[in-house]
Amino acid sequence: MMKFSTQAAGAAVFVLSLLGGTSAFAQTAVSDATVAFLMPDQGSTRYEEHDHPGFVAEMKKLCASCKVLYQNADADIAKQQQQFNSAITQGAKVIVLDPVDSAAAASLVQLAQSQGVKVIAYDRPIPKGKADFYVSFDNKAIGKAIAESLVQHLKAQKVPTEGGGILQINGSPTDAAAGLIKDGIHEGLASGGYKTLAEFDTPNWQPANAQQWAGGQITRFGKQIVGVVAANDGTGGGAIAAFKAAGVDPVPPVTGNDATIAALQLIIAGDQYNTISKPSEIVAAAAANVAVKLLAGETIKAEMTLYDTPAQLFVPAVVTAENLKAEIIDKKINTAEELCTGRYADGCKKLGITK
Repeated sequence: MMKFSTQAAGAAVFVLSLLGGTSAFAQTAVSDATVAFLMPDQGSTRYEEHDHPGFVAEMKKLCASCKVLYQNADADIAKQQQQFNSAITQGAKVIVLDPVDSAAAASLVQLAQSQGVKVIAYDRPIPKGKADFYVSFDNKAIGKAIAESLVQHLKAQKVPTEGGGILQINGSPTDAAAGLIKDGIHEGLASGGYKTLAEFDTPNWQPANAQQWAGGQITRFGKQIVGVVAANDGTGGGAIAAFKAAGVDPVPPVTGNDATIAALQLIIAGDQYNTISKPSEIVAAAAANVAVKLLAGETIKAEMTLYDTPAQLFVPAVVTAENLKAEIIDKKINTAEELCTGRYADGCKKLGITK
């Protein structure tokens, strides 16, 4: 069984130990440099709420005079290409890229490097384009963890393996990270004994697409569905909405990933079983450290490679109702005031989040 930890202090130490810290030379050598931070979509709130602010905050610590260019592509490949080209035109020397389409991003890496611009693949890998560095959470481990957590829950509830099965809702087919999560889910379900009734790759990670597909499967399989492994909170929320619309109560256990406020509230309400707490500020800070080192011309040592690219991967924590207070509230990722509003107040009391 894998062990997961997201303790902020430990993660921060890990960032510094792996990257060797950011030297005084690096901080002075990159004065007034421009760095671009290009995110893929609005399907998850994490990019606006956590990744971007976390990256900017760390860059200010490391290089107060550096300029950060931020853009979100809204799941549009052509739009991201335009934003990438614009970043180069505006003088960015390092581009942190979370690609809309991992395959299409290979040409962007080649373009940048031909002009002396460094590229950090962020969150999603670029398998066919060798970026200068890759920083992310361990996506395969995430998939495996949420699937194993669901299987263990079903077995603890003595849900029989015969006569029923699981729906699997993956992420976008153009996202290599989604492919890694999918592989992890397959691995996590492999020894559980529950068959996969049907599987779906969600275009652009859109919750509405996941909801529509799940609605069709509910009509098709009905009470045979004992659980849903969804690759993130948006697709999981879409599945939950489909069950609600079909009048299914209680909703079978549904997984997630990203620990969005909406998902945490669904867990508090008992509608979602788990999510993944991965404070994106940790990865954003690591990306900022790498960016500054690349700007300074320093060689970055990595303990692993992925897709022939030096990489740094973080392993986050599975969150359920049982440990939500410890992982989210006590670690100050979110506050009780943010989560325990309106209809979620009673659930917070039952979980000991509020009195």
